[in-house]
Amino acid sequence: MARIAVLTVSDRAHSGEYADRSGPAAEAWLRAVITSPVEILRRITPDGRAEVGAALVDLADIWGADLVLATGGTGPAPRDQTPEALADVAPMVLSGFGEAMRRANLAVVPTAILSRQEAAVRGRCLIITLPGSPNAIATSLEAIFAAVPYCLDLIGAARIETDPARIAAHRPKGA
Repeated sequence: MARIAVLTVSDRAHSGEYADRSGPAAEAWLRAVITSPVEILRRITPDGRAEVGAALVDLADIWGADLVLATGGTGPAPRDQTPEALADVAPMVLSGFGEAMRRANLAVVPTAILSRQEAAVRGRCLIITLPGSPNAIATSLEAIFAAVPYCLDLIGAARIETDPARIAAHRPKGA
């Protein structure tokens, strides 16, 4: 069974100032698309490079996530340091993910160019950073998720299957 963590990065959601909307949106999207058994853990961490980095390490190394979706902290504000935290803990960057997410979101809103989405590998865990907006999360995941199952296969993570009516996972023949 695959283990997927959804990490909401937000000072205000972490402090209880407002309800987390991005974590539940990401989980709902995953549950609508993935057909194989998965365990999904949701967590909230405050913004900041050290806090986000520690949470990513804990989810990948201690909890044993195959996939981590980190929502928020990808903009240009001073506390938005999710990409820097990702670079600190996951050195194998997969730039195509960020490029595809920004391109998809740019078709919806011109401020998508301000978002610094990325993806990287830590051991046998794929970590993808997403915007904090529930709508942008869906747009981002729809743009990239066809490649996620095969990426997980390649890094030795648990296998996931998707509903082809929603997202047709792309795997080479015989994979």
